[in-house]
Amino acid sequence: MSSDSWTDRIVGERMATDRDFTARIAASRFSSQEWSLIMTATEFELENPDDPEQARIVANTEKVRHVLPELENVRSQLGAMGAETSGGGSSGGGLLDSLKRTLGFGGEAGYEAEREAAEELTAEYARELQSTLEANGRFEEICRFVAEE
Repeated sequence: MSSDSWTDRIVGERMATDRDFTARIAASRFSSQEWSLIMTATEFELENPDDPEQARIVANTEKVRHVLPELENVRSQLGAMGAETSGGGSSGGGLLDSLKRTLGFGGEAGYEAEREAAEELTAEYARELQSTLEANGRFEEICRFVAEE
């Protein structure tokens, strides 16, 4: 079995967490489209599955840095459609920052605020997902499954 097959077992809880997390995304610096892009690059891991008391779902955001430049494209597309380009907060840039990144002056350092915000939000999502699993009485089952893999 693949190392992330446990996530296939929690699709219902992921959907519930996504639904419950919608308001949190709306209050963040990210639009729902940007959040979807971030979540595509995020992998969830279960640490310490042998001990359900110590086990934690964590967000591995190592690949998120690769999608951060694409957030500008999402914002541009949303802006062209007349949509609000951030979830109500600061988009972390503006025209000058966008131009600097486009011209190559920002580099990955130009996305530091977005990376930090994405890491905080995905960590919050991981905690919410774990809470949902615990509330549904499924967390220990998932821990056992991962521990046996």
